[in-house]
Amino acid sequence: MTTTLYFVAYAAILTWVTILVASVVRTRGWTPAGLMLAFGNRDNLPAATPLAGRTERAARNTVDNFVLFAALALAAYAVGADGAQVETGAQVFFWARLVYVPVYIIGIPYLRTAVWAVSIVGLGMILFAML
Repeated sequence: MTTTLYFVAYAAILTWVTILVASVVRTRGWTPAGLMLAFGNRDNLPAATPLAGRTERAARNTVDNFVLFAALALAAYAVGADGAQVETGAQVFFWARLVYVPVYIIGIPYLRTAVWAVSIVGLGMILFAML
């Protein structure tokens, strides 16, 4: 397996963990009542706290960006463009996303956007390596 494909797998794990954290924070899954809510069908979720809202938005953004990353990384692999630029782009994307999630959840607005932009640079590196 190539370095790029490893980073696709790592990004998938990061995406799953982000979704899981958003679910636990929204339902307060660390409490007995929250655990019951988390195991249920979530028909009566409490209103999202600001932290839960940020966590859910971070999870949605992570899913959205993972789709783009996976598509570009797998396309690069399929056309044989899995060289150093693609690998570096995958690494830049992954590490930026790893920083992005806690920055978003903590609520640091300008830094969040800057880190997101770095992840987009990683996507651009992958794209331009294929062109």
